[in-house]
Amino acid sequence: MPTGGGKSLVYQLPALVNNKMTLVVSPLISLIEDQLMALRKLGIEAATLNGSSSKEEKKKVHDAMGKGTSNLKLLYVTPEWIAKSKLFMTYLQKCFDKGGLDRIVIDEVHCCSTWGHDFRPEYNHLGFFKTMFPGIPILGLTATATMNIMVDIQNMLSLQEALIITAPFNRPNLFYKVISKPSEKQDCINIIEKIMTKTYNNQSGIIYTSTIKECEDLNNLLRERGLNVQLYHAQLEAEAKKKIQERWMNNRYQVIIATIAFGMGIDKPDVRFVIHYTIPKSMEGYYQESGRAGRDGNKSTCVLMFALSDFLRNVSMASSKVEEKNTKDILGYCIEVKRCRRAVIAEHFEDTWRETDCSKMCDNCKFPKNTQYYNVAPALKDIIAIIQAASHKETKLTLTKLISAWFQIGTKDLRVPGLKTPPCTKEQAEHIVAFLIYKEFLSIDKGYTMYTTIAYIQTGAKKPEDPLPMPYGSDTGYRKITDLTDKPPTDESEPPSKKLKV
Repeated sequence: MPTGGGKSLVYQLPALVNNKMTLVVSPLISLIEDQLMALRKLGIEAATLNGSSSKEEKKKVHDAMGKGTSNLKLLYVTPEWIAKSKLFMTYLQKCFDKGGLDRIVIDEVHCCSTWGHDFRPEYNHLGFFKTMFPGIPILGLTATATMNIMVDIQNMLSLQEALIITAPFNRPNLFYKVISKPSEKQDCINIIEKIMTKTYNNQSGIIYTSTIKECEDLNNLLRERGLNVQLYHAQLEAEAKKKIQERWMNNRYQVIIATIAFGMGIDKPDVRFVIHYTIPKSMEGYYQESGRAGRDGNKSTCVLMFALSDFLRNVSMASSKVEEKNTKDILGYCIEVKRCRRAVIAEHFEDTWRETDCSKMCDNCKFPKNTQYYNVAPALKDIIAIIQAASHKETKLTLTKLISAWFQIGTKDLRVPGLKTPPCTKEQAEHIVAFLIYKEFLSIDKGYTMYTTIAYIQTGAKKPEDPLPMPYGSDTGYRKITDLTDKPPTDESEPPSKKLKV
């Protein structure tokens, strides 16, 4: 079901029917605390066990489990707790033997799959539930699962006979928007400040960053301007994270600036905006994180600030082919200038889509551009010439060095004599490079140092002579770099709307 669609109610409501216990496996302590906070406000008996639980708390829960029947309706644990606590597993077996275990719920079940964006090795071992507790219903819940992920989950949990129930992914109250991320930090801060003080003054929001350092830097810069923000990341103490989350939930902070350590399943209904300060690592991650906006059904905005350099950093950090593919999928979403944003999301999740489902609730549908098609093959030819010239000198090109050489600035040794400076801005040149990477005319080669991984731009799998029309909104001030035609590509084997995904 979509984010905010009521997945938790699917197991919380039946848990209240009798005096048995529902075990909930959840990936994050912050998510568990959020659930417990809401349940306790309603007077529902619920608990958790983790490394910070006191001896008294552990004894109380273990006693309730050992009785078989008790007032404890819901018990939340992480998969790590299941893996490391033999005592807990002993009491869970007692609970089962005495008929006190009602169901097992695996929340954020996509974490089981190596295809998923949040793969957790500990989830991989939960397949024993089926054999250890025969006859106990097992329920898996997620907002982000393609068919590949669902098949993977069924195999890992030994649930081949499972009933799969899905709901549409579309969140009609969310407005999706992608903007170019300025190269200057202060310009980025200006955009965020405007959203916080003008568009959504004193209304709740989340800003996602990709690293802890970025989170801390952005927090400092926004606080310097007097904005009511607070940071949240994995290296904070558990008690500090809990306090920050509670204060934000109670609107004592307007905005949380966070890494992806924050927010999975967080149920704050009045989040009016979610800003991705850096490009997410996958479509699944973006859908889930942006979906924390507008859970009350009121209009909310999801802004993605796109810079190609951020995408390249994500690629360099990817540890598998699956992660690399995930980064490329979100790149396609970011550089889309023609198609409906929601249609791209629906296509990724293999969901059915109708044009009327958007109702002008994305930037491409609300502000349609006068799209024209540019033949960027000559630009690709120049870029390849620069890459090859650098290769002859045993030099690899980062994005910055490539753009500099193309614009005939920077290191003179990397410039190619006879090439003309492209008649466009550097930002538009980066858009061309992004398009060429997405279409596999250019590729990424990783370089390793003692401290970091670097993304170098290389020639790709496709040949430069292949037809290469690039859609671009002519009302964006783009000066044509080569041939211009008003006609899209004429490959009859694939409709232009699908072929031109970017």
